[in-house]
Amino acid sequence: MSWLRRGTSEPGAEGRGSEAGPAARPSGAGEAAPAVLRVDWPACQGRGVCAEVLPELVTLDEWGYPIIRGEVDDNLLDLARQAAADCPHRALRLVR
Repeated sequence: MSWLRRGTSEPGAEGRGSEAGPAARPSGAGEAAPAVLRVDWPACQGRGVCAEVLPELVTLDEWGYPIIRGEVDDNLLDLARQAAADCPHRALRLVR
């Protein structure tokens, strides 16, 4: 278990390629990855603040938990940031 203290990857991982995998690679020259909203389900308490701030992308299920509909367009980035910042339990975050 000394590999844990040294900050290296687990034993035998050298030949398996990048730990980040293909999803971490840039999609193309100059292309920005689309922004998406992610919910931390254990932290979410279903208050619905995100749906109030960003009704264009967030609806609530029957228990008040968010349903995120798609990626965040550039014109909604500021509102998405605001929705994540306003979440009382910090259960929503914007990821690129």
